[in-house]
This record gives sequence, C-alpha cells and structure tokens, in this order.
Amino acid sequence: MGSFVNLFVPSLLLVLVQLLAALPWIWALLSQRVKLQMRQASNWAMAGALLLLVTLTVNFFLWFEQGAASLDLVGRGYAAALHFQLILDAFVLFFALLTLVWPKGGAVALAAFREGIRQPMFWIIAMGAGIILVVGMVVPYFTFGDDFKLYKQICFDAAMASALLFGVLAASMSIYDEIEGRTAVTLMSKPVTRRQFLLGKYLGILLAAWALMQLIGWFSNGFMMAQPRWNPLDEVSDPMVEQTQQLIGQRLTKFGTGDMAVFLKGVSIWLGDAIANTLGLALSFGKVMVLLAVASTLATRLPMVANVLITLVVFLLGHLAPVLRSVADELNRQNRNTALDLVSFLTRLFETLLPSLDSFSMGPAIIRDTPIDIIDFAYYTGSVLVYSILYTSIALLFGLILFEDRDLA
Repeated sequence: MGSFVNLFVPSLLLVLVQLLAALPWIWALLSQRVKLQMRQASNWAMAGALLLLVTLTVNFFLWFEQGAASLDLVGRGYAAALHFQLILDAFVLFFALLTLVWPKGGAVALAAFREGIRQPMFWIIAMGAGIILVVGMVVPYFTFGDDFKLYKQICFDAAMASALLFGVLAASMSIYDEIEGRTAVTLMSKPVTRRQFLLGKYLGILLAAWALMQLIGWFSNGFMMAQPRWNPLDEVSDPMVEQTQQLIGQRLTKFGTGDMAVFLKGVSIWLGDAIANTLGLALSFGKVMVLLAVASTLATRLPMVANVLITLVVFLLGHLAPVLRSVADELNRQNRNTALDLVSFLTRLFETLLPSLDSFSMGPAIIRDTPIDIIDFAYYTGSVLVYSILYTSIALLFGLILFEDRDLA
C-alpha cells in the first residue's frame, strides 16, 4: 500500500498534463452559456472531485500493473492521447490568433476550415486512406527485409495524396461555386475585400488539408508500430526516429525509476516517432501547399473539371521536368540539332516555371542507408517549406490578379 501512496503524485501529474492539453479544445467547443455556468463555485468543486476520482483511478491502475511489461504499451497509449490533443490545440490556438490579427480574413478562413472538415468528402477520403494503411500493414511486399520501409513510404504518400485530393477538390468547388453562385457578392458587402476572400479561402482549405494529414499521420504512427508484428523478420530500425526517441527518453526517464521509467519509455517512443514523422508530413505538406495554390488560382476562372485536369498536369510535369531536361540534354550532346535544341529549351522552361515537386518526397530519407540527423532533416524541411511559401505566394498573386478582373455581379 506504500507504493500505492507513492504513486499518487506521479498519477496526479499525468492527469494534469492531459487536462491542460484538453482545456483549449474543450473550451472552444463549449457554448457561452456553459462557460458562464463554469464560473460558479459549485461547478469548480465538482471539477475538483472529478479530477481526484480520475487521479485515483490512474493511481490504482499503475499500482495494479506494477512489474508488467505492458506498462510500455500503456505509456505509448498515454502519449498517443496527448499527441492527438496537442493537434487539436494547435488548430484552436492558431485560429484564435489568426482572427485576432486578421479579423475578416481569419473569419473567412475559419468558415472555410469548418466547411471543409464537415464535408462528407473529407471523411470519405480519410476512410479510404485508413483502408490503404490497414491493408498495406498486412500485405507482404517481398522486399527481402525492407517491407517496413516500403510501408512507411506508403503511409506518407497516402497522407499526402489524401490531403492533395481533398484540397484540390475543395478549392475547385468552394471558390468557383461561390463566385459563380454570387455568394461571394454577399461576402464582399460585409465588407470583405477580394484579397481577404481568396486568401482566407485558401488558408482555410489548406488547414483542413493539414488536419487530414495530421489525422492520417496519427493513425500511421500506431500502424507503423504494429506492422513489425506481421513481418517480424523485417529491418524496422529508423536511425532518425531512434535518435529522436533517445533524446526525449533521456529527459523523461529522469522523472521516474522502476515501473515509472518503463511507462515513460513508452511515452518517449510514441513522442519520438510522432516528432520525426511530423517533420516528414510537413515536408510532404509543402507539395500540397503549392498545388493547392495553383488550384485556388485556377478556381477564380475555371470550373472544377478543368481545374483538376490542369492541376494534374502541373503535378505530373513538376515530377517529370527534371528527368525530361536531363534526357533532352543528353540527347542534345550526342546529336545536336535544331529540334533537340527546342526540346531542351522547353524542358528547361518547364523546370524553371513549374514547382520542383521531387524536393517534397520522403522516399530518399526513408530508403537511404546513411543515417540522417534529425536536426539536419529539420533544417532541410524548413528550407523546402520556405521554397513552397515563396512559390505559393507567386501563384496566389496571379490568382489575385485574375480575381480582381472577375465580374461578380
């Protein structure tokens, strides 16, 4: 019973961490009436009693599981819940800050975000990605020990493709339909400028696409931990993830010994995996950012079908342009003539004007044999995101020019 008492303070701290993480998104969901009622002393007393009850429950569970190897899995589950809550908090705090510094554009962005995540298309695409992840986890790929690496690549590609598909379709329908349906005229009379309308729409849809990527990425973390159980002979070590887990574990395990150290080790495993994979998702998100900007620009003039087709062409040429240029240059060196000079010029033009989409791929970071330092990879991800922001700004500038000349009446 002495150990039961000694576990009370750690249990209370664990509950408080989850409670603090839950406050922002719970507060955002509560109505104004409930928020006023929470100021009453009786409600605070009930909240304190509930906190004590949850703490005692966690305390009893940790005491009951003493010496069990499953404490590692319990720690991962605890970190998974904390990770999911932090994702929700990030969106709540971002929109609160956005509407504070950019009231009208932030309101348009928040409305577009809510509209996006409420659409059935959002959840259908998420379910489709989930099915791909489940099937991909159990299907053998016959890669002679590299099935885990291939599955990890599938997880990142599924998250990127789902967010890209949703973003392009949402931008094509939402922006163009509101312009054609004269809904934009009502917004302009608030007054909301055309710049605030287009940029707010783009930002709201972009954040909905990022929410979809985060949702798929959260499930991917769990699936990637479970995948080695289906293929126990695979090489499942990832030096970058292991480095992150070690850095977090060295700090967390200082706060506990024995069973608590095992629990905190499980926490560090999930959080290290989540941090490293979030960097990979951010790298892939740059591609979504660029192509969504192209789709939003086209949506000011073109209907959905034409928009999707042109965006698909940009996607294909963005990947093929470097290959076409190198092939054209090689042929030009072997047999120089006017026709090949023209082809070489066109391929260089495509490579210059179109986004370099190969820079956003996680494939080289996953399959390479040389370990990648997490700090170096973070710097690379940041530089690629800066490039995507610059390209996005140029694309949206053209969109604003096209939108300014558009007759809304």
